Amino acid sequence: MTPIRLIVQSERTRYPVIIGAGVSRQLPALLRAYGLDGQRLVVSAAPIWRRHGARLRLTGADAVTRPALIADGERAKTLETVAQLYDACLARALDRSAVVVAVGGGVVGDTAGFAAASYLRGIRLVQVPTTLLAQVDSSVGGKVGVNLPVGKNLVGAFHPASLVVCDPELLVTLSRRELRSGLYEVVKYGVIASRPLFTRVARDLDAILACDPDVLTPIVAACCRIKARVVGADEREGGVRRILNFGHTVGHALEALTDYGRFRHGEAIGYGMLAAARLSVVRGTMTPADESRLTALIARMGALPPVDDLDAFDALDVIAHDKKVVRGRLHFVLARGIGQTTIANDVRPRELVAAMRHIGLCAGRTTRRH
Repeated sequence: MTPIRLIVQSERTRYPVIIGAGVSRQLPALLRAYGLDGQRLVVSAAPIWRRHGARLRLTGADAVTRPALIADGERAKTLETVAQLYDACLARALDRSAVVVAVGGGVVGDTAGFAAASYLRGIRLVQVPTTLLAQVDSSVGGKVGVNLPVGKNLVGAFHPASLVVCDPELLVTLSRRELRSGLYEVVKYGVIASRPLFTRVARDLDAILACDPDVLTPIVAACCRIKARVVGADEREGGVRRILNFGHTVGHALEALTDYGRFRHGEAIGYGMLAAARLSVVRGTMTPADESRLTALIARMGALPPVDDLDAFDALDVIAHDKKVVRGRLHFVLARGIGQTTIANDVRPRELVAAMRHIGLCAGRTTRRH
């Protein structure tokens, strides 16, 4: 299949997203073609680099190209890790012409991206996402950042990549759980913007879970097109870009409540979408039939981690610190059926608690947080 090339156009910049089976093997040539082959810092995590480093042909005897390896997992997405990357930049004497190449999932991309955004007030960034979630979502759009103990992504910047390279062949090494985690984000794109994409996922679920690149390539491209369109209209999340947060308000709260240790990001978003769908039905913006379609698809994907020991009121406390709260009002994304959304800024705490209890959270402040 011929690689697909998309252009993300925002108010500040434009950059290509290359999608196709095997394109990661062309990474050195792509870097040269887009003028990104000078000084660079390759950032990855040890298990990711063991699986994919040789394929990318970015390392060798030259110390400049040795990767900086950060810890794996959401708990590594901290300011302390960013400081380690600053040290790596300084050790390599990187100047403002340098490039950070992030090879990994969302944690690597977000953390390395924030280091690139802030080192010397900003150097160029290349994203090589190695998970489905990163390919369809976090690598595109320019959001980079890290977590604070009180909440997710509370420190960050808008720093678009100069190039994004999405290779579905890299996904074959993912565990079933990690692949499913990314698939929840694909479902999100179907709910917010494309009923045909939602239908395709439901139809081709077995082939997707088998990592068939001929099936995955157009799905990744469809998600990237939706995100490119949204980012092009609203780069800094002042309006329409908020729709990308469907399921994320409750999802981020679940991650924070469990110290980022119980859920993969997509799993938390899966629960968040179920809560948002329930609230949408209660408010009359979504039909019970479409809620049932979403619930059935998520159930077909596999069991989610338990939430019955988590307290809905504790989650509500976390939501109060969410970055989507503006001037004291939470901007909550509701579904208008499958394929459209609307934003509500008058969701009451009792409505949120009821939606979270509907998906299994308790309401007695008896939370065990780990």
